[in-house]
Amino acid sequence: MRIVFMGTPDFAVASLDALIKAGFNIVGVVTAPDKPSGRGQKIAESAVKKYAAEHQLNILQPMKLKDPEFIQQLRDLKADLQVVVAFRMLPEIVWNMPPKGTINLHASLLPQYRGAAPINWAILNGDTESGVSTFLLQHEIDTGSILFSEKVPIHDSMTAGELHDRLMEVGSGLLVKTVKAIDTGDYEAKPQTEFSADKLKHAPKIFKEDCEIHWSQNTNQVYNLIRGMSPYPTAFTTLNGKGLKIFHVEKEIQDHKQNPGEYITDHKSYLKFATSDGFISVKELQLEGKKRMKIDEFLRGIKL
Repeated sequence: MRIVFMGTPDFAVASLDALIKAGFNIVGVVTAPDKPSGRGQKIAESAVKKYAAEHQLNILQPMKLKDPEFIQQLRDLKADLQVVVAFRMLPEIVWNMPPKGTINLHASLLPQYRGAAPINWAILNGDTESGVSTFLLQHEIDTGSILFSEKVPIHDSMTAGELHDRLMEVGSGLLVKTVKAIDTGDYEAKPQTEFSADKLKHAPKIFKEDCEIHWSQNTNQVYNLIRGMSPYPTAFTTLNGKGLKIFHVEKEIQDHKQNPGEYITDHKSYLKFATSDGFISVKELQLEGKKRMKIDEFLRGIKL
């Protein structure tokens, strides 16, 4: 089969690498245009572009997916199948082009957690299980018929970053399995009709206001927020009037007389914030204008 791969971040690189190592014929790679990034606004290439360039793959970087020139370039590749991993929403003229269709790898057990941030929301909601799914693209986002899925457990201390890396690994293997099945025609496409709409969990894009810690919530809610936002986009609060990002914590559920949001510290090894029913003990953090550091290093360098 002639395959066109579409993706942008690191999560997609693992899948592209797995397809190449499995011997599939990748005739084109579509990824995001280069853009300025960081303090110096240096032009940055996507992770997928860097990988594709290293492997001498044909790279396309359209600004607009409906651009006639890009559509013609895509047609000229004569792809039998398109594979999408962590990319933009495709117009029908693109996803409906190849004869074997366009498949997508999604970081959830569909139909649960359709949307832009399934990894974060699974942990924010305190789930004990996640997974990956492959499906055929259709009109509505993340609603196409499911091809294959694989479950991944979420342990109590797992962060979004750790779950991301696990799903990236499992997902790349599932994608290879899916493409092999499409190549041989040995698969069954199952419509997403398992759950009624009122039982579905959603995974909308996360904004800055979603990352603010509300210490009046219970310990488990705050704990899940912090690990669900770590390492990015990162949960935050304030400490003595300065912004404080929190990456890793431990939880203590116990009665106390502190007001939610008040902190206690021994100035050497621990910093704990009170919640409605316990404490959140901070293990790794970053104060505004400072570098990210472990709690003992932080306490040695600041007077609370």
